[in-house]
Amino acid sequence: MDEALVINPTTVYIHTVFTLRSLVANASLKLKVLVPGPEGALDEPVAWVHNTELPDPSPYVRERELVLTNGLWAGQASAAEFVANVRLARAAGIVFGLRPQTPSTPPELVSACRDAGLPLLEIAPAVPFTEVSQAVSAMYTDQRQQALVGMVRRGDALATAISRGAGPSGVLDVLRRDHDLPLAVVDRMGRVLAAAGADLDDAQARAVAAGLARRPPPLELKLELDRGETLAALFPVGAVGDVDAALICLRPLSGLEPAEQAALEQAARFLSLEVAKQQAVQAIEMRFAGELLEMVLSGGRTAEVAGRLQAFGVDAAGPLAVFALAFSGPEPATTHGLAELAGEFLSAAGIPALVAGGTQDVVSVLSWRHPEPELPLLAERLLAAVNRRFPGRRAVAGLGGVAPHAAGLRQPLLHAREACRVLRRSPHGPAVRGFAELGTHRLLLGLVDSETLRGFSRDLLGPLREHDDRRGSDLEATLRTFLDHDGQWAATAAALHIHVNTLRNRLAKIAELTGRDVGRTEDRVDLFLALAAETS
Repeated sequence: MDEALVINPTTVYIHTVFTLRSLVANASLKLKVLVPGPEGALDEPVAWVHNTELPDPSPYVRERELVLTNGLWAGQASAAEFVANVRLARAAGIVFGLRPQTPSTPPELVSACRDAGLPLLEIAPAVPFTEVSQAVSAMYTDQRQQALVGMVRRGDALATAISRGAGPSGVLDVLRRDHDLPLAVVDRMGRVLAAAGADLDDAQARAVAAGLARRPPPLELKLELDRGETLAALFPVGAVGDVDAALICLRPLSGLEPAEQAALEQAARFLSLEVAKQQAVQAIEMRFAGELLEMVLSGGRTAEVAGRLQAFGVDAAGPLAVFALAFSGPEPATTHGLAELAGEFLSAAGIPALVAGGTQDVVSVLSWRHPEPELPLLAERLLAAVNRRFPGRRAVAGLGGVAPHAAGLRQPLLHAREACRVLRRSPHGPAVRGFAELGTHRLLLGLVDSETLRGFSRDLLGPLREHDDRRGSDLEATLRTFLDHDGQWAATAAALHIHVNTLRNRLAKIAELTGRDVGRTEDRVDLFLALAAETS
């Protein structure tokens, strides 16, 4: 006998089914198979039993019910007609009860069932139909009890796994004890939190995350696997009123047994507890990390800063490196998921670190006992991981250098955040730079509001560009080339393939249109900053 459990947070529904084979296996019923029907028919689920002597029971027989009859309809319908009507009701089969008047099953009934592909069983005269009903009822009771016991046992095992800190992997281990299914737990940021029998790559994990972002999330997802495209069943894992992850089974819902679906749904609810717990811990850690950065910036409470760093596993007495991460763009972009990924990366690299997420950047303070030139290499590897996790977005990292100990963190922290802010405003510039590597003009531009910068550039270079558009001239290109060649007349003329006198005429026209003379240092700085503002 098979079982199906459908469980919601408030009620437990247990639907149990039996098969013809399970009835035949009950020796007390003395059932004999006369027509087995199509292959596998004896193992198909049966809804219930229905005792009838109507020549046409089809209006009353439910789908997959087993019809019990003594053949009293024989005077009103032929065996073929009766079988056709039973077949019309899509019944599971017929059990013919022998009695003194019919000591054997009519051959025409056997023939009709064989022609219709309908299973036919025979029951001895000594066994009443009520005994069949009682046997079925007993099976239901037994299976309901077994299902409840199984559900409770699995619930206890899941609760134990979570309480002992086994996490999502422990939940999957419990599931795999009863069901050999390919499983994974993926969160909405595309991180594979656990896997058992399933190996999802980054692209597949991102596809799951994209599915979780839909409202409502789908019940199934198409995933590209090595063996081709497959439908995977998705069981949402919610925490704090939202869908934060999913339990994925690399099988379609139609390929799962009801008991397997029930077990997956139950596990998803326990995973919700685990996700909520992790989120609470992360929120507390982020709050403490943010408070620590405020202490560093304020320049006081040095002893408390050291103590908090130690709580994160960071050696406050040793060298500390600082860098800030963000997504580049003209406006501040959300850093959602960036702090978690940075923490995972540094943990996997075996580097104790404090990671604090903010609205515009993510700051990492880490123990650093390597040469300082290796810090940019670490940041580049981290950015590669970020770009894989968030395709289509560009991440940047500003390096603040290395402080000898916790008391010297303030300046590296300021430098890291300022460098990150400059890089964030440069969509095509370098992705990793230290504070000292950035030109002074870049740092100055990074301190100015982006709208102010665009207005400054537009006002100063607007007449120049209008002239180029109207006359088809190359004054802006000439100015860029002149500044790129450090104001050297001959080198600029050679680069533009023009005579020096032509260059002088163009620069004179630029001075007329902009009011800035490239021969004056302060005017040349204005023109240089106006051009540089476009990439900041």
